[in-house]
Amino acid sequence: MPEHTWRPTDVDPAAEKRAERQVVGFFALSALCAIGFAIAYFTLDGSKAAADTIGGIGALNLALGVTLGGALMFIGIGVIHWARKLMGDHEISEQRHVAASPEEDRQGTLHALSQGLEESGIGRRPLIRNSLLGAVGLLGIPGVVMLRDLGPLPGDVLEHTIWGEGTDEAPMRIVRDGIWTPILASDLEIGDLVNTQPDALENPERYGIDPAEVEGHHRLVHLSKASLILLRMQPGDIKPGKDRENWDVDGIVAYSKICTHVGCPISLNERTTHHLLCPCHQSTFDLADSGRVVFGPAGRPLPQLPISVDDEGYLVAQSDFTEPIGASYWERDYQRDRFAESE
Repeated sequence: MPEHTWRPTDVDPAAEKRAERQVVGFFALSALCAIGFAIAYFTLDGSKAAADTIGGIGALNLALGVTLGGALMFIGIGVIHWARKLMGDHEISEQRHVAASPEEDRQGTLHALSQGLEESGIGRRPLIRNSLLGAVGLLGIPGVVMLRDLGPLPGDVLEHTIWGEGTDEAPMRIVRDGIWTPILASDLEIGDLVNTQPDALENPERYGIDPAEVEGHHRLVHLSKASLILLRMQPGDIKPGKDRENWDVDGIVAYSKICTHVGCPISLNERTTHHLLCPCHQSTFDLADSGRVVFGPAGRPLPQLPISVDDEGYLVAQSDFTEPIGASYWERDYQRDRFAESE
């Protein structure tokens, strides 16, 4: 190999200190960019109605992109500058082997790793080490801040849907999904399965609901939670659960369309057994027996909606679901309560 050429920082203490300050400066710039990301997120208006702009470009997106990109870039520059100017700088050669290395080589590798850590100076240069740790730590700020864009904390939002009894003058009608027509109980034949939604999504004012609450993303949320299936069977096939004796209408039962395992939409009906099969993981529910799980990984029955008919014979909801819909993150509470009832 040619004779080794020493770097200025290897022979000049002043150059070494200058390079160290430069590395720390890059890490500090990264930290400032991460903080700037959070400031921009909470101070700039990104709404479509009155968005802040810079040169005709959305100021919020521009600021978030520049600050997050800067935070990552300055850490990268700082690490590269550190490696080129301050870390150990000498030539090495390594023999390639097709088989696993002998134990001596493995121990040698560990020794080389320890030596590399020593040559990096991370132990002898606490200023660089601490500034790097600070910059990397502050990179968590953009990640935490952006979690807000996932939406508000769920709270008890999954325990309630737009279903309800409506008003005295207008009980909440059940309508066909997609075409939004009400359903006469007399129109359904034995074995019919219908995908439905609440009429409140199309006619909110009829039920005293602000139209703004069923528009935009609010509508998508309601659709995902309120999706319902109707199934008609022989009334004698139904085994009503406790206090559910009047939840069906002449053999018509209503259940959430959302599987209680991981929330897949389901509608695969076995007509002769009244079993409903989830296509995702084969959870199977008995719609003749309060949505009881008969097979698969689902941990609790399919939520049932109590229904009746209005004065014109249209199917309506008696109330909202009496239990949470969707995936069973509350499964342990259900199992605990069911165990307590069995005792």
